[in-house]
Parts: sequence; structure tokens; C-alpha cells
Amino acid sequence: MSVPEFAVNPLSQRLLRMLEGLNFKEFVAFLSAFSSRASLHQKIEFIFKVYDSDGHGKVKFDDVLNVLRDLTGSYISEEQRKQVLAHVLEEAGYKEDSLLVLADFMKILGNSGLKMEVEVPVD
Repeated sequence: MSVPEFAVNPLSQRLLRMLEGLNFKEFVAFLSAFSSRASLHQKIEFIFKVYDSDGHGKVKFDDVLNVLRDLTGSYISEEQRKQVLAHVLEEAGYKEDSLLVLADFMKILGNSGLKMEVEVPVD
């Protein structure tokens, strides 16, 4: 099966690593975050897991920087990425050496009106 939208997603490799070793029930739970019926908490928890690539429950500056690097590719320099990220963290009340936990993501994204839905065309 091939999903072209997934193939061009800059986070596809990161998402594929998250799928490794999942049983069917865990796979369905993974996909449920993209449902229109998923709660904001479920969506933010999913986003947190994307950033927490080692699964230790804490997100460091470098973890966020790695995702930002995946998203921006060569469009901006490494120094620009670091500056943008440092500024965003500062605006949210955090520092570069802060370790973010799920509650921090809830605080930051909780009032964002986040909409994270996927439609898969079936032809």
C-alpha cells in the first residue's frame, strides 16, 4: 500500500520509527490521534511523542531542533533554526536547557485550536 501524502511528509521517517513494534491495538491508537473525534489531549500527546523520540517522557532543545530540521530541510540555516527555536521557547516561558514534559506541551498547545485530521482518499 502506498500513501503519496505520507511519502512526501518530511516527518515520515520519524513517524515510521514510531510504528516499529506496535501491535494492531497500538497501531489503531496511533492512528486515532488523526480522527476528528480525537480529543485535544490525544492530539497533543501524539505531538509530544513525535518530539520525544527516545520515549523518556522529556523533550530537550535538541529534540525540537531535530524535528524543526526535518521540517525545514535546507530552507533555513542551522543557526536560524536555533534562533527561531530559542525565541519560541522564550516566548512560551522556557529556556534552551528546559526539559519539556507532556504537561508543558498541554500548556503551550492547549489553547491553540489545534486541528489535526487526515483524510485518506479511497479510490
